[in-house]
Order: sequence, then structure tokens, then C-alpha cells
Amino acid sequence: MPSHGSLTKAGKVRNQTPKVQPKEKSKEVPRVRNKQEFEKRVIKATKNKKTS
Repeated sequence: MPSHGSLTKAGKVRNQTPKVQPKEKSKEVPRVRNKQEFEKRVIKATKNKKTS
């Protein structure tokens, strides 16, 4: 079975591209983030509701 392209040129483009450093991830741990979203969505909303 013939291959697509020669094996001598394998990885040429990837080796030519400059190395880019990954960005730092700045999000909190999911447990903390979920707690903050819950407080914003549920607890603060109930405090702001008018009691009639």
C-alpha cells in the first residue's frame, strides 16, 4: 500500500513552527467556583427579593 507523501519529510511543518508557551490557567478549583456561582445566583437573589 503506497503512503501519502515521503517518510523523509514527515513532521517538517511541525518542527518548523515556533514553540509557544501555554497560558497560565487562572480559574479557581471547581468546588470553590461552583460555591461562588451558587451564592451569586441563589443566596444574593433571595436577599434582594421584596417580601410582599
